[in-house]
Amino acid sequence: MAKENVDITNLEMLNVGVVGHIDHGKTTLLYRLTGKFADTHSEELKRGITIKLGYADTILESSKTGKKRYISFVDAPGHEMLMATMLSGAAIIDAAILVIAANEGIRPQTREHLIALQTKNIKQIIIVQNKIDLVDKEKAKKNYEDIKKFIKGTVAENSPIIPVSAQQEINIDKLKESLLELKIPERNLKEKPIFLVARSFDINRPGTKVKDLHGGVLGGILKQGNLKIGDEIEIKPGLSKIKANKQVYETIKTKISSIQKGNYKIKEATPGGSLALETELDNILTKADSLAGCVVSKPGSLPEITDKIKIKFELFKEVLGTDKQMAVEPLKPTELILLNINTSITVGQISKLKGAEAEFSLRIPIVPLVGGNTGIARNINGHWRLIGFGEII
Repeated sequence: MAKENVDITNLEMLNVGVVGHIDHGKTTLLYRLTGKFADTHSEELKRGITIKLGYADTILESSKTGKKRYISFVDAPGHEMLMATMLSGAAIIDAAILVIAANEGIRPQTREHLIALQTKNIKQIIIVQNKIDLVDKEKAKKNYEDIKKFIKGTVAENSPIIPVSAQQEINIDKLKESLLELKIPERNLKEKPIFLVARSFDINRPGTKVKDLHGGVLGGILKQGNLKIGDEIEIKPGLSKIKANKQVYETIKTKISSIQKGNYKIKEATPGGSLALETELDNILTKADSLAGCVVSKPGSLPEITDKIKIKFELFKEVLGTDKQMAVEPLKPTELILLNINTSITVGQISKLKGAEAEFSLRIPIVPLVGGNTGIARNINGHWRLIGFGEII
């Protein structure tokens, strides 16, 4: 239920991703920090892994200084088949917790997730050396040294490493203090709003009376600007339809009827923290993440959607996420590449290559925000593997 009696408008706000290899304890750690399990999707509960992006929020308060901060956590999937979803999560965070289990150490997806954070320009990282209750002192020390070697020369080289047992609640207080010390990025309030949709859903329970029905909900973050209750908004690419045997996209316009930041109802949203925008849309249009990957702004503010895009790219030296070392081969004309742009995922065929620039014809159109970054993945042995990153030009 929404909390209306707590004013969070003056609190510092931060979006923090929780990433790492599957089964290294991310979801349990998040529960210890917030009191909530982010895996609420039924299939996730059955399988015990995070399939979609999970969300949980909390207000942290320092026991030393009394400093308060509102933090929205994004629980990203650790399974290798869900790398594209993890990249979508990385697009909406300010900082990250990288979880590494002391009993298993550095795993393929640990490496892939760290480079994904670098790809999405996430520079504030806290490393949690989890499950220390499962190893002896010597193994814990060796694992710590392995982590130090692993992060050397990366964006996380100077990151704190905190030994933790999420199950036994060891050092959770130390982690909370570290989260309170992270820098709050500068927020751009003057530009037109840009809201990235990471989830969309229907919050009505079966049997709800017509008079009590809620409109469709968009979940994500506001990158810049502000949005208020009553604002008219435009959603692009919008609704996918089939016309004359061809898939087309129809821009949607609607109004914001309520705004929630975690469990708190607010009247106006500014950047920082995950948001849920309730709209006047029929909830059929938003159920099952049907509008995930869209971009929202005031009418007429967004560029036209396009199925062609030009990217300035940089490839990694090695393929990440595999047990074997494998060099990244150059991009090839006509090759199909998976592109992660903001929270959207599309496949593009290379139509032109010149130096470090590539033009793509896209299967699913996007909203081209110039300067936006993108993950670049190649299909290797049936798996999409992150091989580089780029910037829309």
